[in-house]
Amino acid sequence: MKTVFVTGATGYLGGYTVTRLLRDQPELRLALLVRGKDEREATEKLWRSLQLHMDAREFWSAISRIDFVLGDLTSTKLRLGIAPDAYERTVRSVESVLHIAASLNRKSEKACLNTNLRGTLAVIELARDVQARGGLRRYSHVSTVAVCGERDRETVQEDDAVDWDRSDYDPYGRTKKFCEHMAHVLLPGVQKTIFRPSIVMGDSTRPETSQFDMVRAFCVLADLPVVPVRAEARQDIVNADWVGRAIATVHMKAQPKYDIYHLAAGEQSLPAEAIARELAFAVGKRAPRFVGAAEKPFASAAEVMMRFPRKSSVALVGSLLHVFLPYITYDTVFDNTRIVSEIGASPVPFTAYCAELYRWAKKHEFAYPYAPLPARPVLAQSPEVQSV
Repeated sequence: MKTVFVTGATGYLGGYTVTRLLRDQPELRLALLVRGKDEREATEKLWRSLQLHMDAREFWSAISRIDFVLGDLTSTKLRLGIAPDAYERTVRSVESVLHIAASLNRKSEKACLNTNLRGTLAVIELARDVQARGGLRRYSHVSTVAVCGERDRETVQEDDAVDWDRSDYDPYGRTKKFCEHMAHVLLPGVQKTIFRPSIVMGDSTRPETSQFDMVRAFCVLADLPVVPVRAEARQDIVNADWVGRAIATVHMKAQPKYDIYHLAAGEQSLPAEAIARELAFAVGKRAPRFVGAAEKPFASAAEVMMRFPRKSSVALVGSLLHVFLPYITYDTVFDNTRIVSEIGASPVPFTAYCAELYRWAKKHEFAYPYAPLPARPVLAQSPEVQSV
């Protein structure tokens, strides 16, 4: 039975990918790197991630195909802090590595350095050990379109995205760009797949979500009478269910056509005005007015809001807008021809589900109603065992 080593399974995008792997690959085992003091805590964290996708019965059934590898991407200990015997078992059993985990903190150099750079280096070292002790089928890395650096009004192809002479928007994009570089340099001779999602927001099949940073920023902007974005600025937004499907499908392919894929809306990206008009019609409100010239004053106002007490709602909104505003004003899209051809499916337009996402997020005050870990069902014994 094949085993895939996965990081980030307890995260938002990791939950989508792991669920897809479990459902599409019934013979597959997953070795999941999870931070926890024991398997019980790891199981609770995984349930927190996967309950968005499955009920308790399916979850407990899936557990039989999961090996928890207790460790930490940011551990200062060698080998991700994994116990020596567990590390040896993992290296000998896995045939591929799927690295999803990352710090999305776009403000903190330290968080991005420790998680994205140092953590990825440790995962690559594990991949090198797998390669040395039996062969590595594939190393897949979930990166981001933010590696393209500062752009404006462009359509970017996969092979033209990384330009080391361009400035970066933030530490997140800068460190993820170097993570791709490390994979290419340190894993020569290994098949590698780089996935670059654009703005991942919401699910096309249901309004529920457990990731709120970008959603909250979207709702704030949608409620404003004036939005500091050009009406024609394209928004490259993709649904998480499609992204999870793309990652899981391509990682398990024997021979993908390419080594880099933009998981993006591409030329089907919609202008801001079209999204606002659809949302306004669906929720019965007036569409905002778009004033591109207000971008700089608005960004300055967001910085002022950030100076309010740290836990105040004003500071939170200011921080979100400060971080995400560049990603929704630069009018850059990322060609998705490769991935659409590879998996035979395009992302769902954001206008098809944005209104339900907006309603649900606001109704639940930007918090997912997590349920505690349910009791594991007791398997019924056979009559012969019961009679003994």
